Amino acid sequence: MFKPNFRYTNKIVSNLIKISTAREIILNSPFIPKWEVTLQREAIIRRAHSSTAIEGNRLSLEQVSDLVHGREVMASRKDKQEVLNYLGVLENLEKLTDGKIITENNILSIHRMLTKETLENNSDCGRYRNRYVVIGNRLTGEIIFRPPINKDVPNFMKNLIGWLNSEVAKELDPVVEAGIAHYEFVRIHPFVDGNGRTARVLATLILCLRGFDAKQFFCLDDYYDSGRQAYYRALQSVDQKTLHLTRWLEYFVEGVNISIDAVKEKVIRLSSERLRKTRRGQIALTERQMKIIEFINQNGRITNKDLREMLMISDRAALKEIRKLLDLKVIKSEGKGRSLGYVLS
Repeated sequence: MFKPNFRYTNKIVSNLIKISTAREIILNSPFIPKWEVTLQREAIIRRAHSSTAIEGNRLSLEQVSDLVHGREVMASRKDKQEVLNYLGVLENLEKLTDGKIITENNILSIHRMLTKETLENNSDCGRYRNRYVVIGNRLTGEIIFRPPINKDVPNFMKNLIGWLNSEVAKELDPVVEAGIAHYEFVRIHPFVDGNGRTARVLATLILCLRGFDAKQFFCLDDYYDSGRQAYYRALQSVDQKTLHLTRWLEYFVEGVNISIDAVKEKVIRLSSERLRKTRRGQIALTERQMKIIEFINQNGRITNKDLREMLMISDRAALKEIRKLLDLKVIKSEGKGRSLGYVLS
């Protein structure tokens, strides 16, 4: 089985403590639903933009946002498809595994979703490489990294997946586990293309499955994209003879700390004044209720008819959902009769 080689340094431990503190502040902040939905949506958009931009996608953050909201974007078909594929994976992250277990089929499926209609050969989607590839500098032609030969890929992946699902991995801090998995996946480079995107999704998936970023609030991809050369240098810092991951993990853990600290500061600003007054604590919403809040955020209001059509439920069931949100004082009614609708309180 795969056995990662690393040691804890003062830098890693210090950042893990800061991460834990920031995470507790976020999870325990009195939070209202419209902010939660907004933070989730912002993080997903930024992830889709940053992770694809690292690999050469030319869409701006504004264009990615336009795509999310169904607006027309003037860009190449491939660039748009890459972003839409990434968004689709992030929006369905919790449905992409077999419970808490990550399988080989899960990873192949994720790669297939990420690369759909973007590769020269469609047969390469969701399939380990059958020809050798190297990682190089697109401008200079310099070869930066030579991954394992094709025939070794399935066994390396089997070992990595076995480790991910082992008790040994679960005993590690989820941030450390995600960082190790990210590097080892990039090192194996199991696919012809799309390895970086798949590695970053895998790291995100691990953090979600371990309950670290269950609400998908923070965007580590921004950290990579804002300093691409530092990202590549950190990946290249690992000696291929010893595969000692300490320097890479220092970089990765620091990135999580920077990313989650930015979310913490935003949550503190959003939460302080209003919810200090209410003292009601956090409001837990169901998946249906979150969809209702997101609809109102995007459209300003929602009607009973909108709700029935969106959730494909009966009039009685729609009224029941509305009453729950009214009782929680998350929404309020506006208008009367045929013009009756609901807005955020």
